[in-house]
Amino acid sequence: MADGEIRELEPEERERIGAADWAICVATFYGDLAERLANGAFEGFLEMGAGAGSVETFEVPGAFELPLAAKLCAESGRFAGVACVGVVIRGETDHYDFVCAEAAGGLRQVTLESGVPCSFGVITCDTRAQAEARAGGDKRDQGRNAAIAAVMMHLMATDPRLR
Repeated sequence: MADGEIRELEPEERERIGAADWAICVATFYGDLAERLANGAFEGFLEMGAGAGSVETFEVPGAFELPLAAKLCAESGRFAGVACVGVVIRGETDHYDFVCAEAAGGLRQVTLESGVPCSFGVITCDTRAQAEARAGGDKRDQGRNAAIAAVMMHLMATDPRLR
């Protein structure tokens, strides 16, 4: 497999994906980039076998708020996985470092405590151009990757060999 390529899914795995509901939590601070990331996540879920009606999107103001949004989705019991997406661009203060660390740590905590995969699709970069390249741009689509990560971890969490 090439970098970023996923393995061929078994029919039973696609069935499990199609039977589940999925959430996208998107930080809307950079509105145009947030829209691109959310669209990429939606397309990623569809690519993996989810039905269009089984994916719901929830908006939050910024990346710092993503862990609570993911926690609410996970605790609802409705979603098999949550793709969390957003953008944090380095500024002139230390604010960037705190927001990035808290978003990442918070999502890790929600995942570990709930058992519901909450993927980290937050672009953390120095410039807007770097964010644009990763929000459905020429380097990679972080939204799509976040959805795929949530699905793949759900498949692992529901693997009969781990029961």
